[in-house]
Amino acid sequence: MNDDLVFKALGDPTRRKLLDLLCENNGQTLGQLCENLAMTRQSATQHLDLLVAANLVSAVKRGREKLHYINPVPLYDIYARWVRKFETQRLGLLHDLKTILEGDA
Repeated sequence: MNDDLVFKALGDPTRRKLLDLLCENNGQTLGQLCENLAMTRQSATQHLDLLVAANLVSAVKRGREKLHYINPVPLYDIYARWVRKFETQRLGLLHDLKTILEGDA
């Protein structure tokens, strides 16, 4: 996995919007996605290509259509590497504070 590509993909609000749209309704065509974006099909395609390169979206041909599906695995990998370790420490501190405030220590 290339973290840089994932972070680059997530760094743009349009690409985050595309991920949100696919999360709401997975398996959309370019035309369906463009209905919710204020941009040309060509611009949307460029954003989708970056999402595909980051492995956040996969595209599957079905006849003449190409359906786009979200792939949450790279997002989980980012979470596991960058967020969870800080979250665990924070939750531990909150548990310790709760214990002290409730007098269970």
